Amino acid sequence: MKDNVSNRIATSKRAGLDGAEVGTKLLDLGNSRFRKRHPKVGASPGTLLIAEDSPPPRIRMIYYDSEEFQEARVHDVEQLLSALEPGHVTWVDVQGFGDESLVRRIGAIFAIHPLAMEDVVNMPQRPKAESYENQILIIARMVRMGATDSVDMEQVSLILGENFVLTFQERYGDILDPVRERIRAGTGRMRHGGSSYLAYAIVDTIVDGYYPVIEALGDHLEELENVVMENPTNELLRDLNRTKNMLVNLRRAVWPQREAVNSLIRDENPLITDEVRIYLRDTYDHSVQTAEVIEMYREMSTGLMNTYLSSIANRTNEVMKILTIMASIFIPLTFLAGIYGMNFDHMPELHLRWAYPAVWVTMTLTAGGMVAFFWRKGWLGPGP
Repeated sequence: MKDNVSNRIATSKRAGLDGAEVGTKLLDLGNSRFRKRHPKVGASPGTLLIAEDSPPPRIRMIYYDSEEFQEARVHDVEQLLSALEPGHVTWVDVQGFGDESLVRRIGAIFAIHPLAMEDVVNMPQRPKAESYENQILIIARMVRMGATDSVDMEQVSLILGENFVLTFQERYGDILDPVRERIRAGTGRMRHGGSSYLAYAIVDTIVDGYYPVIEALGDHLEELENVVMENPTNELLRDLNRTKNMLVNLRRAVWPQREAVNSLIRDENPLITDEVRIYLRDTYDHSVQTAEVIEMYREMSTGLMNTYLSSIANRTNEVMKILTIMASIFIPLTFLAGIYGMNFDHMPELHLRWAYPAVWVTMTLTAGGMVAFFWRKGWLGPGP
């Protein structure tokens, strides 16, 4: 599981995306702003604020042990009481917060602390891991490619209990199907690792989901690196700025995530077994790796911005140099034309036969001499 970035990341070509499409998807995230739902000042702890457009909850329950596996949609929330029965591990996945009474009932069935429920519902929260009595709250940020040319960032909240794991998501759909497939297949340690191993698998999958986005981001920055030297335009500047904003948002999600995973490893809690802590160390390595890559790309985007400004400055300097040289050549020619354009009757050369050709020869030699001088100085070419 400790492959390098290039081997771990599903490339944009596998997803059927070319470079331009990747750039469009990534840059949509750069326009997002941090907006958190929070109660009024002085509200009691545990106050829930549910968005008006939040979809109605969809609940899926998976319970299993080393021998048995069952999966079902939950239409009656009271069915969740079976998750508290010992002898098996239950994964309750709640997607959508559109029914506050149902959400509160779920919290009551599993005896979730009011402050934990507030963190689950009032989003977005900073990725973290907090211990409550007989439970651990884990906040993670899930990043994935959207279906409408965008990058979707969503909070996933986990409640880890002795024999159950609850996941809460604001919208439908996620990237956790590989975990479900491993449970269905019944191979490996999924059926034998307990609820803490299930929580590890979910967090690890979310962290690994950063890799495809980072890979697409790297491809996009490489494309910008080629364009910024050849054709720096105003649109390219907007593209760079949106990319930089997107990196800030990704950094906000990834950097606290590694601290949360590290706290699960460091803090002594009976809900996290020693075996799972070993696997969490690998997840922590992935979190650190993604954070370092994002930081590298953020510096790269800043460097591209500076390169863009330098390219524009160099282009302006080249234009100004050409204009200055042309003006310098025509200044003496304008001087000569101005002298012989004066209407005086007693000008010495005015009535000479060869005065007109002589002026042309003088002007031509003057211009040619200045061009040769500029060339020897290297202002018009490579110089001597």
